[in-house]
Parts: sequence; structure tokens; C-alpha cells
Amino acid sequence: MDKVRIDKWLWAARFFKTRSLASDEVHAGRVQVNGAEVKASREVRAGDIVQLVQAKIPRTVRVLGVSEQRGPASVAQQLYEETEESKKHREQETERRRLSPEPALSIEGGRPTKRDRRNLQKDWGDRWSASVD
Repeated sequence: MDKVRIDKWLWAARFFKTRSLASDEVHAGRVQVNGAEVKASREVRAGDIVQLVQAKIPRTVRVLGVSEQRGPASVAQQLYEETEESKKHREQETERRRLSPEPALSIEGGRPTKRDRRNLQKDWGDRWSASVD
């Protein structure tokens, strides 16, 4: 076996948890082989360069081996080698995310409840009724 479908290889190399997730990412255009967008049926072989986006971080890997079966993580890591530029960029992105947390995470209350929305919309002042007195 010297070539295998890209979705099977991504799954076997443990980039994605399921083959259908790998296929969805390929169809979404987030996976490229040798600089060209591909379909899930595109076959990869040793020596190909695969560019993918995983968790919003772009990665570039060189295919070292192919496998149709998903094995242990130690075996999966032998199927590819990440390029130095990709490693450097991934580490910088991880550090940037660690130092600048998501602003939405600082919101404590979350969405207002129905009662909260009503109270925000009311501007009745001290009156206990909506009628005009």
C-alpha cells in the first residue's frame, strides 16, 4: 500500500477523531495537498505536503507513511512530520491565545433571562402600574 485516501489518512494520523469529520474538513476547503484544494477521495503518498487547519491553527505536515487503519498515537505520529515553520507558528499562536484570553469569557452573567429583559425594557420609574394617572 503506497497511497491512501486523504480523509482516511487524516483519520489514521489522528488529526481528526472520526473519518466523517476529516471528510467534512476536506469538503470545507481546509485541507490542501501540495498546495491544491482536494476532494476526500484524493490519494496521498509518502512525500506529499499536507496543509490543514486544526482548531483554527494552520498546520503543514510532510507525509512519511500511509495507513488505512487507526492505531495508537505513537504509531500515528510516525506517519507525518510537521515542518519547522508550522511548529514555530503553532507555538506562537498557542502563546498568543494563552496571553490574551477570549473577551467573551469575562462575561459573568451570560444572557439575560426573560424577566431581566422585561426589567430592562421597562422605564416606569416609581409607578406600580402602566396606567396613566
